[in-house]
Order: sequence, then structure tokens, then C-alpha cells
Amino acid sequence: MGAGSGTEEPTLPVASVARRLGVAPSTLRTWDRRYGLGPSRHTDGRHRRYGTSDIGRLELMQRALLSGASTAEAARYALEQIPRSGPPQPEEPSEPADVSAADDALEVRSRLARRLSTAALAMDVGAVQRMLADTIAELGVLPAWTGVIEPVLSALGARWRGASAGAEVEYLLAECVFAALVRATPVLDEPRNTRPVLLGCVPDERDSMPMYALAASLAGRRIGAQLFGVPLPAEVLAVAVRRSAPAAVVLWAHGRGVADARLFARVSRGRQRSRLFACGPGWDPAGLPDKVELLTDLPSAADRIEHVLVGARR
Repeated sequence: MGAGSGTEEPTLPVASVARRLGVAPSTLRTWDRRYGLGPSRHTDGRHRRYGTSDIGRLELMQRALLSGASTAEAARYALEQIPRSGPPQPEEPSEPADVSAADDALEVRSRLARRLSTAALAMDVGAVQRMLADTIAELGVLPAWTGVIEPVLSALGARWRGASAGAEVEYLLAECVFAALVRATPVLDEPRNTRPVLLGCVPDERDSMPMYALAASLAGRRIGAQLFGVPLPAEVLAVAVRRSAPAAVVLWAHGRGVADARLFARVSRGRQRSRLFACGPGWDPAGLPDKVELLTDLPSAADRIEHVLVGARR
């Protein structure tokens, strides 16, 4: 199909695919080098992009990892199910130290994810709670969320989607995750910011759990936040912003089609000005007002919010 065709298969850059899978971009590059599970499309001589088949292989690999397969076994399985059309990429004869360290970190996350998935499938609430606490303690809130918890939730959701049997596993895990994130959020006596960060979701968003993870991470940095985990109607959200006078407003949108950029005009009226952030993959960057800053993922969101409110981390 020609490059100028309007029906050309959509492609994604490495950063977008990493956010979609809940892994680090460096992990995808390692899988590319070692197992040939990389992007097959080129936009020019330098930038490579993932097509639908490339992403499908990665999703199969991630599900195999969560089922207990090793990284190499999961890669072989993904390539067997969706073979590459081009020649396999050669494995590099040696890896630098930072790649080896990234692989070690990946193995740790894979091990934790397998244990969490096993406990959830067994409906063992105590084991799930212990695993969540241990994972957050070992990795930190956001690495635990992006590298273990969110991928397991996504894998279980995909596994049971469209069926009633098995959905109880996903709901059980979600309840335990909410509780674990709340427990991981310290109550701050003296936050570093004098005015809070208001964290909320767009009115029609169904997945508010990432905001709990962000609130916990900010509290760990002694950044005080006011979290509305239940999506508020636009007029209620506007009142909450007016009464709280926050230093920043962060609105989360995950699902496509649920985010309306006009919401920021509703919440920014009045004399008290707040920094405005759109967070999550549900926002269309081209539709955001100039005064709204896009935060593409939770780790960069936590870093940016801290920098804007209080400067360098202490």
C-alpha cells in the first residue's frame, strides 16, 4: 500500500507502545535487540514505528510472561503465533552493562507480576494484599504500578473481556489495588506545597485508579494532593476547583472519546489561577488549549508536577 494512501495501517512510536503495555521504552528496545520483537515500519531513514502486528506480538509476549513463561519463552511464543514477514534481527554479541541491569529489573517485575497474577487467579485475597504491599515496597509506587500492577490488571481484563466467568478475578484484584494504593499514600502534616494539587478524572472516565497511584507518588514526595477518585460532573468539578484554589489541576482521561478539552475552560474561571494539566492517553494533544500542558504518563507527570510546584526534588 502506498505511503500516501489514506487507509495505510496506523503505527505508533516506541514511547506510545511502552505506555500502552506499561513497560519502559528501554524494555522494548531490549526485546527488539535480543528477540526480534521490534518495530517493522519506518517513517523515514531514522524513525521506526510499531504496526498492528508488532504490537500484537508484544501483547502476546506480555500475557505469556504473566502466565509464568520466561522472557525467552514468551518471545518465542509470540513469534510463533504472529511470525514476522521480514528476516529476524540478529542478536547482539554482547550487551552493555546498562542493558544487563535493565534485563535484571525486567526479570524482577516479571517475577512479581507472575506471583500477583497467580494469587489473583486463586482468589486468595490475603496473598494478593501481601503481594501488592511487597511489590510497592520493593519497587516504589509508580514503578510497581507501571511495571507490575497495571499490566496484570490489563492482562486479566483482556482475558475475561466479553465473558461473565472470570471477571470476578479482575474485580477482586481491582479492589485490592485500590486499598493498597490508599495505604501507600501517607498523610502529610507539612506538605512542601502551600496550595494543593487537585487530581480528578474527566466526567465520563471509568478508570480512575491511575490517579490513586499518582496521588500516592506525590505524597511520597511530600506533595499534598486533593483526589477525587469518582469522576465529577463538570459543574461539580468547577465548584471544587473554585473552593480548593489549587496550585494545579490534573485531569485524567484514558478512554478515547471521553475527554473534552472545553472542560478546562470550565474549571479555570475566577481570579485564582491554577496550572492546568491534561494527563493520560485519552487526550488529543492537538485539541488542547495553549495554557494546558499534556502529561503523557504517570512517572513524567509526577516529576513535572513536583518541578512546577516546588522545584527540585528533596
